[in-house]
Amino acid sequence: MTDWIVRRWARYGHERLYAVTPGGTALGYYDVKTCRYHSDDPSNLPLPQQAITEHQASRAPTAPPEPAPSEPPTTPPNPPHPAPTMPAAPSPPAWHDLSANRAGAAARERAMAEREAQGTFKHVLSRLVGARTEERAWRIGADGEEAVAAQLLALGPAWRVLHAVRVGERGSDIDHVVVGPPGVFTVNAKHHPNASIWVGGDTFMVNGQRVPYIRNSRHEARRAARLLTEHAGFPVTAAGVIAVMGARKGFKIRA
Repeated sequence: MTDWIVRRWARYGHERLYAVTPGGTALGYYDVKTCRYHSDDPSNLPLPQQAITEHQASRAPTAPPEPAPSEPPTTPPNPPHPAPTMPAAPSPPAWHDLSANRAGAAARERAMAEREAQGTFKHVLSRLVGARTEERAWRIGADGEEAVAAQLLALGPAWRVLHAVRVGERGSDIDHVVVGPPGVFTVNAKHHPNASIWVGGDTFMVNGQRVPYIRNSRHEARRAARLLTEHAGFPVTAAGVIAVMGARKGFKIRA
């Protein structure tokens, strides 16, 4: 049996088994839901098939051994009372250091998943013709989050900035959470290269099309405030901010 390396990846409704050689060369992956193998080079498909087949065979459960025949148990005349057991101590909550998150990490990861699903040929063709694909939307969004993060660096040491903060169980995340002397802010990065932006009251328009950015930003801030209050043990409020990157200069904002 070859020492293949097989890693499981499950996110955004996909479940895959990726196979690589011991030296780190990617072979391809197996889509668990569609039961299909994928590889950038179709001639290499037998390699990931062999690697993943061997991996699954090695993890297949074996039948338990047959119990040996024994005499029927006899009950002692005076069975001892079981010793009292102490309840197990609750395990401490699992912590994740959010400061290690890179700006745009969640969006970049989603873009890579869409690229894998799209295939190399279609991805290259889409980039050449400038097609508006899901992969392109997530990739441009990740670029915008990185650009906003670069601007937030200028806030100084009195501020704490967290990026790509995951919330909930459906892959949602907050682009940036900023904590400083004035309070807590959730920053939603919106990357619209060369777009025309118009903002008035509760209305936000991109190239003449109304988008729900303001409503979503308020919802995001309320959600962050609730989660922070639960973990901090005291009331926490948060304000939502929309950071637009790449738009035309002089976009209109009506008070």
